[in-house]
Amino acid sequence: MARSVPLFVSLNHQLVALQTLQLLHQQQQGEDARACHPHYKLDQASPPLSTGMSGPALHDMGQGLEAARSSRVQEQEEGRRAASKTSEEEEECGSQALSNPGEPRPKDSRQQGPARPRTLTQIAVHSMLSRIVDSTSQLVSVEQTLLLPLFKEHPFPIHLKDSVEFRNICSHMALQLEGQRFDRDLHAAHQCLRTIVEKLSHSLAVFPSDLYAIARASLRQILQNLPEM
Repeated sequence: MARSVPLFVSLNHQLVALQTLQLLHQQQQGEDARACHPHYKLDQASPPLSTGMSGPALHDMGQGLEAARSSRVQEQEEGRRAASKTSEEEEECGSQALSNPGEPRPKDSRQQGPARPRTLTQIAVHSMLSRIVDSTSQLVSVEQTLLLPLFKEHPFPIHLKDSVEFRNICSHMALQLEGQRFDRDLHAAHQCLRTIVEKLSHSLAVFPSDLYAIARASLRQILQNLPEM
């Protein structure tokens, strides 16, 4: 078990990054759905990620998810209160209109027109985020199912700082939500994830075993979903 610690630590950082990316992706999907369907509501509970791991290493990840869920619940509660207030005001306006049928009804400044369609840039950003989420999930799966057993047998170099940087980039990206800084972080996350996969593949190249070849093939498949930019 002790021999697997470096890969476990690296994997934990990637798991935290993956959870952050999944929350971002889910939020963007919710915004897209609300743009098309104004009455769409995002479920409060996020689908759990099965990691097969436990302990203090995942404590921070749990706290981050709980904070994100609490924030989302608070936003939804505020939205319900605002909707209730709007309904009461509309009823009041309706009563006034009935009592003064000859007077024109004031326009509600809160009324909004149809949702604006997404720009090509927004579509590209959402597509890139989706690819990064999928690729990170695939990487975690490969590490858990293929690399951990191989690492226990023959340890290979693990570049921990890349996984730490990837986690930090994703955490910073979650604070931006959109805009140029978000786009820069997204590109940085894309490149950092490519670096992690490429270095893992390079570390496995010195082993001639078929199992290592299978692992490298899986890593190359991930890279195909992360084209160079």
